[in-house]
Amino acid sequence: MTNQPDPLSFAHVTDWVFDLDNTLYPHHSNLFSQIDMKMTGYVADLLKLSRADARIVQKQFYKEYGTTLKGLMDRYDIDSDDFLQKVHDIDYSWLVPDPSLTIALRQLPGRKFIFTNGDRGHAERAARQLGVLDEFDDIFDIVAAQLMPKPERATYDRFLDLYKIDPGCSVMFEDLARNLIEPKALGMKTVLIVPHNFEPTFSEIWERDPGQTDHVDYVTDNLSAFLSAILPGQVDRQVPAQVEE
Repeated sequence: MTNQPDPLSFAHVTDWVFDLDNTLYPHHSNLFSQIDMKMTGYVADLLKLSRADARIVQKQFYKEYGTTLKGLMDRYDIDSDDFLQKVHDIDYSWLVPDPSLTIALRQLPGRKFIFTNGDRGHAERAARQLGVLDEFDDIFDIVAAQLMPKPERATYDRFLDLYKIDPGCSVMFEDLARNLIEPKALGMKTVLIVPHNFEPTFSEIWERDPGQTDHVDYVTDNLSAFLSAILPGQVDRQVPAQVEE
């Protein structure tokens, strides 16, 4: 499932911005499911709820605040460091190194960033297991965002200002369409990553952002193949047809 990318339309890009979870690694890795379960357990312990009831609260916070953490901080003033440490205490061996992604990232011209609602430690461990950590210039995490998660406009502004990024010369890769609304409005090119052979039952329908695809320029279920198709060397192979005027 891929919109055929035109290498020429990415020739101006100098900054490449990637979400982490379910973007740099595929959803079928099930890594984020571990984090999701840890968050449910955290809510259950904090509020003395059954796991079933805790999950309802967790998802309500996620929908209302953008992250479970933001909801817990606003409602219960929890220690963000404690939360981040506990929910990211997971087994990263589930991730399979992706040499093709490493090669594609290495060949992209310009700077590469990870922009995540998770914390830096989680991003580093996941990217290291994938074999791509060294390909990135920096990681912008939820702490750098002052605990204000995507899709808050202020967080994107903070990210762009910190690295002096021109939105018109950048592209963002995300697995949630709602997190591409602000980048698109700012002038960034946008690419939505969906699970391989995506099915509507993949998760709760609101988590897949129905009706928000106006903010998406491209959709792909294979990040490595997409990046390989837009590498500078591909431009000469796809010369656009001349149009008489």
